[in-house]
Amino acid sequence: MKKLTPLLFVFVALLTSCGGSPLNSSLVYETNPQYTWGYAEFFGDYYGGYKNENNVLSISLFTDSLKINDLGNLTGLGQYLFLEDVFQAPTDTLLREGTYQVNDSGLPFTIAPGKNDTVDNAVFPIGAYISYYEYNAANSTLKLITSGTFTVNRNGNTYNIVCNLKTSDNLELKGKFTANLPHIDQSLAAPAAVIRKKLNYIRR
Repeated sequence: MKKLTPLLFVFVALLTSCGGSPLNSSLVYETNPQYTWGYAEFFGDYYGGYKNENNVLSISLFTDSLKINDLGNLTGLGQYLFLEDVFQAPTDTLLREGTYQVNDSGLPFTIAPGKNDTVDNAVFPIGAYISYYEYNAANSTLKLITSGTFTVNRNGNTYNIVCNLKTSDNLELKGKFTANLPHIDQSLAAPAAVIRKKLNYIRR
């Protein structure tokens, strides 16, 4: 693997593969993907400055045709689910078993919903979203996730995750994951080392 962190190479891949791609409204997108690999990133008390002491994880799940090349870029066809802010209790450092709700409360067992954020006239997704990488690049797209649940069960090192989500265009998004979910500790990383914008939901 090159020098890019996991979150960085995904960010680069989204900019190069999905940014600005027009949506073909007649295309039927996969609504029940089988995610076969992924990882979690632990950011600790990321929103402590906003008086929210809950710990934060991000979850990245991929279908099997998506790979990381030698340059650290995401390549191939399939679906990539990204949950940017998964809130845990202050004592939790691993993804805990239970059902998580998509809402902007910042409470444990919640996931921040997807929104578009504008920086210098450029629009970036923040929160929860799914990216579709299609054979015809013009059909590749990104959909914001605005409601639903995400249920986690664990058996040893194996995580069983069941999605019951909904996108901003009312697409019902199911999906399952059963595999090891490596956790990467980003809590001590220098701010410049990780491309990640603090969401504007949590201002308690």
